[in-house]
Amino acid sequence: MALFTFSGGVHPDDGKEFAKNSPITEYLPKGDVVLPVGQHIGAPAKPIVSKGDKVLVGQKVAEAGGFVSANIFSSVSGTVKAIEPRVTPAGAKVNSIVIENDGEFKEVDFEAKPYESMSKEEVLSAIKEAGIVGLGGAGFPTHVKLAPKDPDAIEYIIVNGAECEPYITGDYRIMMETPELLIEGLNIVLDMFPKAKGIIGVEDNKKDAIAKVEALVKGDSRISVASLKTKYPQGAERSLIYATTGRSINSSMLPADAGCIVDNVATIVAIKEAVKDGKPLYQRLVTVTGDAIANPSNFMVRTGTNVNELIEAAGGFKVQPEKVISGGPMMGMAMFTTDVPAVKTFSSFLALSKDEVSANEPSNCIRCGRCVSVCPQKLMPAKLSVLADNNEFDEFERLYGAECVECGCCSYICPAKRNLAQSMKTGRKQVLANRRKR
Repeated sequence: MALFTFSGGVHPDDGKEFAKNSPITEYLPKGDVVLPVGQHIGAPAKPIVSKGDKVLVGQKVAEAGGFVSANIFSSVSGTVKAIEPRVTPAGAKVNSIVIENDGEFKEVDFEAKPYESMSKEEVLSAIKEAGIVGLGGAGFPTHVKLAPKDPDAIEYIIVNGAECEPYITGDYRIMMETPELLIEGLNIVLDMFPKAKGIIGVEDNKKDAIAKVEALVKGDSRISVASLKTKYPQGAERSLIYATTGRSINSSMLPADAGCIVDNVATIVAIKEAVKDGKPLYQRLVTVTGDAIANPSNFMVRTGTNVNELIEAAGGFKVQPEKVISGGPMMGMAMFTTDVPAVKTFSSFLALSKDEVSANEPSNCIRCGRCVSVCPQKLMPAKLSVLADNNEFDEFERLYGAECVECGCCSYICPAKRNLAQSMKTGRKQVLANRRKR
């Protein structure tokens, strides 16, 4: 059977073997939790608690600061210790609600209306109230994504089960352990868009997960499973839409403009829990992995948990890592400290014994064209990176530099070890900033 895919891409060592067979284990934080008010794309949330307030698990502590924003909930019971700037995994200082954990984990009473009696508006409201954002790493508020301008134009609800970023295995473990929750969540979204079909895209290096999901949707006229070719960045939104539907989008479009809505596996499960269980988003799956970790693991983590606790729970470092990353090696962010909270967008902690990137000394471009051949957007990274480095942003835009998806394929494949992706990312951000000023 032919596999669904896209043009370009690379085949990095996937590193999945470290944690893929580690079952999901719940981890309860021991120390204080730190909840930054900006754990999502859009306006930061506004704290609705004060220093000294007592809080429970699942209690709202910050409310959305606008339509494109998200509520934040306490993940422990205890006392609000401070509201002050704290460092996030991205390295920025963000105003945060610090909660002294009493270790009792007393919860609010979660309540949900019977799903059968809920209207589409009530379902969307439940998702919004729960503070759900994209758990693949982007953090876009899910209620915004599920409220397109023309709901009747939505033809496909695509679930990203590719998990193409090396080392990360959280979505894979969900499909292996609780695939029924994924199907429940997808059916909720499909009920919101009666004209749409559901497609669950899974890379073919996860054949066991494909088999489990296919068994659950056998005979279902609304949901199909697409076996995707194992290739990075197969799970990128544009790549996934093209691979499963043959439709293309660009930087000036949203997936909804192509009749599609895309969410990853963990986000769809969070939708099920919010709508049917009344449970807000205060925990997420985190893969703690890499060759420097003693016992690579997949933890169900309370938001705000200190990353140092997760490292200790995974057996600590067996060797001192040269590089630690929030996320995966292709699109993740290097960390200068591990004294940070696991936020909604924190999918993985990766510890590598060797920093191969910094060991490489960039040299002159040899005009080999490999960066062009692997670019999923068919761009010219070698030329565009030079334009970005020289602040020639008008020409960068004219040559479609804004279409870069920041996947890192160009840097990965470059024999001269040039920092192409970094320059492309800088140029793209400047172009988009210039567009907003016009």
